[in-house]
Amino acid sequence: MASGASSLAPSAPLIGLVWPARAEGLSSPLRTAILAIVGTALLTLSAKVQVPFWPVPMTMQTFVVLVLGATYGARLAGVTVALYLLEGALGLPVFAGTPPAVAGVAYMAGPTGGFLLGFLAAAVLVGFLAERGWDRSLLRLSAVMILGHAVIFAFGLAWLAALMPFAKAWAVGFVPFMAATALKTALAIAAMQAAWMVVKR
Repeated sequence: MASGASSLAPSAPLIGLVWPARAEGLSSPLRTAILAIVGTALLTLSAKVQVPFWPVPMTMQTFVVLVLGATYGARLAGVTVALYLLEGALGLPVFAGTPPAVAGVAYMAGPTGGFLLGFLAAAVLVGFLAERGWDRSLLRLSAVMILGHAVIFAFGLAWLAALMPFAKAWAVGFVPFMAATALKTALAIAAMQAAWMVVKR
């Protein structure tokens, strides 16, 4: 019973150990703002690293989403991804293919809309589990990263299936990304394992 309860007890996410909330005299809101802006910048850069596919391009964003979730924890990761989505909704060129495509609400209502919402859900879920120690063992971390990617694809495919037959949505929204998703999952696991090794030292 005690071990089950301890697995659900919140613990500090990685960023809380690297940069505690009151470090360097910065107030918590300022720290949150800085980290959220850094996170949105990473998401924007990862959106520009892409292999063109139709209707959904292949980018490094899911890797960044998972690592942000595991590093920041649920609340800060959720704020960061929500800020990123808000930037895109306001027309800032933060999404894949912008420019030449124009960001905004219309872009978010297109084929990639479900994946964008999935980013938010996955970041919060991965962060929630990381806060409960699931990022500190290889087996659980692997499960968390696989689950995070599964959530992103669940949202993305559900959205695409509203725009086209499900068989086509599966063919264009999942099949081409299988190998890259496995690679990005492995990279996210390796990145978090390496980060924890450095922190523990």
